[in-house]
Amino acid sequence: MSTAEKPNFVSVADYLVAEELATLKSDYINGWVRAMSGGNVRHNRIKVNLVVCLSNQLRGNPCQVYDSDMKIRIRQDLSKKFYYPDASLVCESNGPTESFQDRPVLIVEVLSNSTRAIDLDEKLEEYLTIETLQWYILLEQHESLAIIMRRTEKGFLRETVAGLDRTIELSMLGLQLPLSEVYANVDFTATAIHES
Repeated sequence: MSTAEKPNFVSVADYLVAEELATLKSDYINGWVRAMSGGNVRHNRIKVNLVVCLSNQLRGNPCQVYDSDMKIRIRQDLSKKFYYPDASLVCESNGPTESFQDRPVLIVEVLSNSTRAIDLDEKLEEYLTIETLQWYILLEQHESLAIIMRRTEKGFLRETVAGLDRTIELSMLGLQLPLSEVYANVDFTATAIHES
């Protein structure tokens, strides 16, 4: 392998400094930096709807919702990873000057063709190791459908909620995510599955 083909190892400190100055966001996986792709209109509409829905219910609550500008740090033994989920909910926040959170209770990713494999495999595996995480929700773009990984006494249970008349209950926090609000003003076209 030539020098040009070798990816450069980046320290956590260098990554965090670079991210503060970067115009594009990148995930960090044990020393390797992976640039993120941007989302389309449908992806962003779902993400914004979700953040607004949660924010409206959280007024006066110590828990806070963050959008895709906030990183989640995952530390296990020698492993260190930083991801930018589409949304996260944190009840025990890091300090006000930190650019990442360590203790999310909810993480949400909006699925797209370019991120589907990572969101359903790599990120799912990593997110479910977070001790405080209670829910990992994956939202489809081409239909009103959510895949939910919910923590139970026996580990995480996978369930699917589909249809604009359905609601995701975040009972531990007294919150609800009506899919009619999450998917408000989202145009599901016949070709939507191929567009994301």
